Amino acid sequence: MKNSNNNNGNGNTKLILLHPYIQKQAATSSSSSSNRLWLLAVLSFFTIAFLLTLIYTRDPATLRSSMRSSPDTEEATVLPVPPPLPTSVINTLVHYASRSNDTFHMSHAELKSVSDVLRKCSHPCNLLVFGLTHETLLWKSLNHRGRTVVVEENRYYAAYFEELHPDVDVFDVQYATRAAELDELLGSTKELVQQECRPVQNLLFSECRLGINDLPNHVYDVDWDVILVDGPRGEGPDAPGRMMSIFTAGVLARSRKGGGGKTHVFVHDYYRDVERVCGDEFLCRENLVEVTNGMLAHFVVDRMDKDSFHFCRERNGTATAAAKRSG
Repeated sequence: MKNSNNNNGNGNTKLILLHPYIQKQAATSSSSSSNRLWLLAVLSFFTIAFLLTLIYTRDPATLRSSMRSSPDTEEATVLPVPPPLPTSVINTLVHYASRSNDTFHMSHAELKSVSDVLRKCSHPCNLLVFGLTHETLLWKSLNHRGRTVVVEENRYYAAYFEELHPDVDVFDVQYATRAAELDELLGSTKELVQQECRPVQNLLFSECRLGINDLPNHVYDVDWDVILVDGPRGEGPDAPGRMMSIFTAGVLARSRKGGGGKTHVFVHDYYRDVERVCGDEFLCRENLVEVTNGMLAHFVVDRMDKDSFHFCRERNGTATAAAKRSG
């Protein structure tokens, strides 16, 4: 670059040379700095977006299950157990729940039968309920110290209910049975009672037609203290019927992993054929404690040895005696 300048009449020529390398280096340095800033900005954006997506799209039920996957975890043992509800509060809840205008709600005597068992638990109860009903929130409240899981046949209603009440664990199950198939299903189950349909097993791996095997894994690892069968639908021959839920309740009760303890199993609508026949077959008359108002049957089922192949002791004794006579 050349610059001409006249000073005091004297013509002095000053020549200033700018090496192209200097300009190129400055431009390269500026471009490199700018690129690094853009790269940092892009990485920060995607990092924040990923974290927000992870937080807001994680399934709440999955989060709850991962936090409470097992009652034996260290976190579960250090959490403080809330005190039991006062008897006056329990009586009030049962009283108002029984006065609902819902046609299908339980009577005061039926509600009290279940609430009395929950209240007498010597430790926080594990309560498993088949069927989302008018009483679901009542069961959750009465068992506020323990674990309550609800199994529902209608996946849309289950999702809707859990959205309204995220503190309630609801899992949907598709029943592939019809009440009209009762005799056929009982026959096939008896034939496989020493194989897929045995009374002591982990149903997660079972292929018995009456066994529910698509619940979350941790459900099968829990020793359930109380099981209430009030679903699925059982009215009419085309309804799913409660064969699967009653059979599953019987297996879960007999397959407890704890050394002791019994499972209280309640079957609602016991006056109907499916509930009464399956109750007698898989929960057994010898375990029947009472039937409230002809509607709610209360069974107390003890755990069994893994080598047992008869649901009811009376039938086991009869079969053994017959085998000795034939021998």
